[in-house]
Amino acid sequence: MGRLFGTDGVRGVANADLTAELALGLSVAAAHVLGEVGTFAGHRPTAVVGRDPRASGEFLEAAVVAGLASAGVDVLRVGVLPTPAVAYLTGALGADIGVMLSASHNAMPDNGIKFFARGGHKLADELEDRIETVYEQHRTGEPWARPTGAGVGRISDYAEGFDRYVAHLIGVLPNRLDGLKVVLDEAHGAAARVSPEAFARAGAEIVTIGAEPDGLNINDGCGSTHLELLRAAVVEHGADLGIAHDGDADRCLAVDAAGEEIDGDQILAVLALAMRDAGQLRKGTVVGTVMSNLGFKIAMEREGIELVQTAVGDRYVLESMKDQGYALGGEQSGHVIVLDHATTGDGTLTGLMLAARVAATGRTLAELAGVMERLPQVLINVPDVDKSRVSTSPELAVAVTEAERELGATGRVLLRQSGTEPLVRVMVEAADIEQARAVAGRLADVVKSTLG
Repeated sequence: MGRLFGTDGVRGVANADLTAELALGLSVAAAHVLGEVGTFAGHRPTAVVGRDPRASGEFLEAAVVAGLASAGVDVLRVGVLPTPAVAYLTGALGADIGVMLSASHNAMPDNGIKFFARGGHKLADELEDRIETVYEQHRTGEPWARPTGAGVGRISDYAEGFDRYVAHLIGVLPNRLDGLKVVLDEAHGAAARVSPEAFARAGAEIVTIGAEPDGLNINDGCGSTHLELLRAAVVEHGADLGIAHDGDADRCLAVDAAGEEIDGDQILAVLALAMRDAGQLRKGTVVGTVMSNLGFKIAMEREGIELVQTAVGDRYVLESMKDQGYALGGEQSGHVIVLDHATTGDGTLTGLMLAARVAATGRTLAELAGVMERLPQVLINVPDVDKSRVSTSPELAVAVTEAERELGATGRVLLRQSGTEPLVRVMVEAADIEQARAVAGRLADVVKSTLG
């Protein structure tokens, strides 16, 4: 059996790859690993379970809840809430386990299961491996230890989760949003109620789009992966800015008053300066990834802020932040982590903090984001190659060195093997888009001929 857990939980086509049986079995295994069932002296493990609005989330939630309760875990169902809300409530309620059912920005037929440990933290690889091992042992015949009678878990709905999470968001804002007009694109997803409520309570005048989930329309032509509707709505309504979430609202992208995209790197730049000015940017450092735009790095250096870069993936950003005590990190895709207030990327919190900076400074979002110049970035995927040799091929090393010499200080080359497919990603940045395309094309040809 291949590894079930990917970079962000277990995902697949619901009722094909991700079945009710798999969801139930993984939940029992997670209960044994995370809840340490049977080892609590007088303590009954508790789990918080939430989901996004996908139709498949209804039966998968039932399977997860049944699995947890059958293993002796009391379950609090919080219903449709964003992933960061489930993480927050897991910590705030002192629960032993958090479970979110979502496939994030993926299309509606997909779904996923993401587990959180005590405190609302993502699982380390070792814990995921232990859950898989326990699941596989029992799938192949070893019986579960099953409580009976009063030992089985109890299930209840926790409707207070919505207000508690919104209150948390409002409570960490540095200032109100009075006077701002904001368009919110909720991707017909998990933040369709939370985000408008939070922005309205914070004082903003709001216009919402993509806020009518029916279980089938999540991420469908809207949200952070499709900014066209948001761009048009911001201009049409004369708004100060627009905020776009993905299906589970753990990411945020923005649009300025002219309808221009503000990506995750630009958002990080704005928040880094805001937190520095407030004395909240610990060690004067922000964490990004190797895919962070070179313009972001140049801007941070100019502002006296150190940039630490990790492998691609918000889990690696988070690991660096926790290990070194940094306060802010994120990805170009809009996963932004403010560790003092969230244990994972929180799109609603990010959008609120971005809007708060606009309100506090009286400057437009375009002016604030202008702290960095986003250099042209070209990405080419080269399929059907031996990706394991990308870092050891002498021919490739020579080609990269020549490309870096040509680009000079205002350009960058990155070759990265895919974590899930037999392909190599070639990324080139340059001050000129045509130069970036030409260099990327040449390197892609070398990758194909050398590793193909």
